[in-house]
Amino acid sequence: MTKSEPAGGTTTGSGDIARSLELLWGTGERPSRGPKPGLTLDRIVATAVGIADAEGLDALSMRRLSTELGTGTMTLYRYVPGKAELLDLMLDRVQGEPLTMDASGVPDDWRTAIDVMAHTYRATLHAHPWLLKINQARTVLGPSALRGLELALTGLRGMGLTDPELISVIITVNSFVEGLARTENHAAEAARDTGLSDAAFWEGQHPYLERAMLSGDYPRMAALSEDAFGPGFDHFAFGLARIVDGLGALVRQRAGQ
Repeated sequence: MTKSEPAGGTTTGSGDIARSLELLWGTGERPSRGPKPGLTLDRIVATAVGIADAEGLDALSMRRLSTELGTGTMTLYRYVPGKAELLDLMLDRVQGEPLTMDASGVPDDWRTAIDVMAHTYRATLHAHPWLLKINQARTVLGPSALRGLELALTGLRGMGLTDPELISVIITVNSFVEGLARTENHAAEAARDTGLSDAAFWEGQHPYLERAMLSGDYPRMAALSEDAFGPGFDHFAFGLARIVDGLGALVRQRAGQ
């Protein structure tokens, strides 16, 4: 493990920040000498994302990446200093995938903008589950990250909130989306790792739960309908609507002031 590769390689901004920024902003893409024909930074990052998508971050290493690219590991290091910097590039790449509109295409209604923001982020997390494994507390801000933030702020411009409050709106919505996506991802991982479906898992507990409900010790739980925990209820839509309702109350309050 090199100095720039933290254990697990799951913390953004943990490598050489200056080098990551050079690569993100296009000032240091080509190595000074000995490049392998056909090997580009874009191809390196795309291949790394493909490995992480298919097998998870644990499967991604500079050695594995160089093998996938058909080049030597030392050649790869001429393009990217290590896995920590590679992670910064991967994150910016997947953040840029859904950014197909310019500022003129952002919805004028902040409610619609939040709905688009939430659903877009959810789709990104489902397409790249490894994102949920990353500590992004210190994200290195590349072009995609800044453009995404610019579009989000453009969509929220009609709320009439202070700048810190607008940032908090984005944090609140993204945290909600991440929370549900993480739960969904954990459920999928459990089913895959155990070979036991959700239905089979809960069915195995049914006799014990039924006795517990009949004991009288859990009256509130026993009173719940059979579909209380069923798959038919859209928790994402319900939770997002309540967030928008709460923000709407604040917007109306500010408008009244």
